[in-house]
Amino acid sequence: MDNYIEQAGFGKILEKVRNQERLTLEDGQQLYNSSDILALGYLANIVRERVNKNDAFFIYNQHVNYSNICTNLCKFCAFGREKGHELAYEMTVADVKEKVRERLDEPITEIHMVGGIHPELPFSYYVDSLKAIKEVRPDVHIQAFTCVEIHHLATLAGKSVGDTLEVLKEAGLGSLPGGGAEVFSPRIRNLTCERKLPGDQWLEVARTAHQHGLRTNATMLYGHVETIEERLEHLDALRKLQDETGGFLAFIPLAFHPKNTAMSDLSNTTGMNDLKNIAVSRLMLDNFPHIKAYWVMIGPKTAQVALSFGADDMDGTVKEEVITHMAGAETAQALGHKTLIRLIKEAGRTPIERDTLYNVLATF
Repeated sequence: MDNYIEQAGFGKILEKVRNQERLTLEDGQQLYNSSDILALGYLANIVRERVNKNDAFFIYNQHVNYSNICTNLCKFCAFGREKGHELAYEMTVADVKEKVRERLDEPITEIHMVGGIHPELPFSYYVDSLKAIKEVRPDVHIQAFTCVEIHHLATLAGKSVGDTLEVLKEAGLGSLPGGGAEVFSPRIRNLTCERKLPGDQWLEVARTAHQHGLRTNATMLYGHVETIEERLEHLDALRKLQDETGGFLAFIPLAFHPKNTAMSDLSNTTGMNDLKNIAVSRLMLDNFPHIKAYWVMIGPKTAQVALSFGADDMDGTVKEEVITHMAGAETAQALGHKTLIRLIKEAGRTPIERDTLYNVLATF
């Protein structure tokens, strides 16, 4: 196999990977520019198995998208709506509580809750929603509010980000999801989401969360108008912050879905693009413990293959995902845990049910 890697032009990178040396942005450029997906997968799998052996994780979780009313209205988003739009909605605290109560018969360990940047909901709504979830499911871990939402909530509360996080923790917040990162490049943000929190401020909110004992995830939305250089700058910024805080749990590359967005003239990502982003992420983010193949965005079949291209996590049962499906995702709304286990086993991996913080709950 070494000869094959040499012929693909990755001899020096293979040596670095084996010696656990950090890859440079130039190395990342070479990886992205290659069409030899098997060579990329081989390199990424070395790191994947070093970090996570043969394990492949999943979680029994439930998504709650409390409102799609949003002031940002990013061009790549099919979810956000202005208040008063016929497709706009907002859940009351009672609605959130009922949504959780509906699935009390299932062994859900995580509630994943995000929404738009709502112009009118008061800070108390978010605090009360966390408390309401905990009333129904006292033992559940709540992963809620992206860094963009947290910044908005701090403004609503009239507090610092750190003090706001402490109030939310007291109400039941357990960790932050990784959304809202998109691509940190100011050029991309000006083109696609000019009203959204800038990339450097997203990183600052994540840093503050880590300092306050909250673990977070991180994402990158790829496959629209970003360049390879901008992807690598994004990964490098995350890698530097992880060096500093160690607070990131997982990185999730998110495939752009153009349908029903202001960028609907663009195409969906390809399987090659999806696998390449997972492989390069695993190789560049040497200090991230987990790389997720989010089946909702890339489909369960590609996510299954991705378990040999750097990914060690397929996310979870999800139950009801709105954001990607409004952008035309044709994946199911939910995958049963038995299906996830079968997908992982057929990929030659060991299925591990985890909690949000990657504590092992069951091995299959």
